[in-house]
Amino acid sequence: MPDDVFRDYLIAPDPSAPRLTRRVVGTDHTGAKTEISVVEERPLTIYLNAQEIVTAMTIGDYPEYLAVGFLRNQGMLLADDVVTRVEYDDDLEVVVVRTERQTSYEEKVKKKTRTSGCAVGTVFGDMMEGLDKVVLPATELRTSWLYALAHKINTTPSLYLEAGAIHGTVLCQEDRPLVYMEDVGRHNAVDKIAGWMFREGVGPKDKILYTTGRLTSEMVIKTALMGIPVLASRSGFTAWGVEIARQVGLTCIGRMRGKRFVCLAGEDRLVRDMDPDDVPEESRKSSRKSAE
Repeated sequence: MPDDVFRDYLIAPDPSAPRLTRRVVGTDHTGAKTEISVVEERPLTIYLNAQEIVTAMTIGDYPEYLAVGFLRNQGMLLADDVVTRVEYDDDLEVVVVRTERQTSYEEKVKKKTRTSGCAVGTVFGDMMEGLDKVVLPATELRTSWLYALAHKINTTPSLYLEAGAIHGTVLCQEDRPLVYMEDVGRHNAVDKIAGWMFREGVGPKDKILYTTGRLTSEMVIKTALMGIPVLASRSGFTAWGVEIARQVGLTCIGRMRGKRFVCLAGEDRLVRDMDPDDVPEESRKSSRKSAE
């Protein structure tokens, strides 16, 4: 694959990383011996100062970003919090996020529930908290950007193309994919991006979040609380996800394949600056199925 595929990325997938997959021998539909790559899963326990918050199953890359992003998206790490250290112990599979502010979230941790989307994802019972204060920027979204992003992302070498069984989330700006994160749970991939944005001081107002997974209520809520005005996916929608997107003014684009997409919320941001007939059909060779 040419190097210019990665030209725009600040962080790109690394499907050749040895810790992320394992070669496993089995048999195919004909009974012949076959060997394929399968995704690794490992536990990661996240602490905020002295308090254990959650243990998540993850592929193990970017644990510091995952921990910070998870805490940020759960409202445990505030926008003005000063993170003094993020300590990762590979042997113990533990990340400790330390802040200047003293923290205690015993009641919030007691209310943790499993998400409907992925068994490995975890959110808390008050995930709707703060949505009424969300004001998303009135930026424009050009259809030419969507078409360019879909092509670039779907032809980028990734762990999904190597082994499947994984979700991808990409932070984009106009027609440029910037940070591409993958994980066994789509919420983990989003949290890694949130952690990167928080640690690097990157603002959300002109960003687009692309995901390979479904546009569920949890994905819409996380995107809105991150302050990102546009959420896009190759996959479909849930009714509650669309309802919440309309309530908070989030542009929600789904079923993006080739020249086709559907917008079910935030149509006012769309600028149709490209004729769909000028967009080539998606080839089977570069096609990516949604990892639902």
